Amino acid sequence: MNQISPLTAADLAAALQIERACHAFPWSEQTFASNQSAHYLNVKLTVAEKMVGFAITQLLLGEATLFNLAIHPEYQRQGYGYLLLQHLTTQLKQRAALTLWLEVRASNSGAIALYERAGFNQVSRRTDYYPGINSGINNGREDAIIMALSLA
Repeated sequence: MNQISPLTAADLAAALQIERACHAFPWSEQTFASNQSAHYLNVKLTVAEKMVGFAITQLLLGEATLFNLAIHPEYQRQGYGYLLLQHLTTQLKQRAALTLWLEVRASNSGAIALYERAGFNQVSRRTDYYPGINSGINNGREDAIIMALSLA
């Protein structure tokens, strides 16, 4: 059974493991801890009683920012990321958010396709924003694509 519920401090160790399995430049334990407060809507996805994904979203003054969404590699491409996004957008609308923003690596075509499927539009590009996975490209930097979803 799939369940989406709040991501709590007790879940951060499991979230960190998923983060490390998913990203070449994972968040630190301190970054996870600093993204926990009343201004955040953080959720986890559990499949058969195992945490397989999470989302970290900040909500301030009607604007939401998706800082991190990760699904463990063994569970990717099975619709779980989309399920988390749908849950988030429903929750954010109930909290009167007007727009959901995010940044994604330009090379992350799978994530970009997921976000576009969920209705996000590409708004802008930040040149050389991320540390590069391949240090021989762009002086070791990679562009970020800024995307937005209207929730109004």
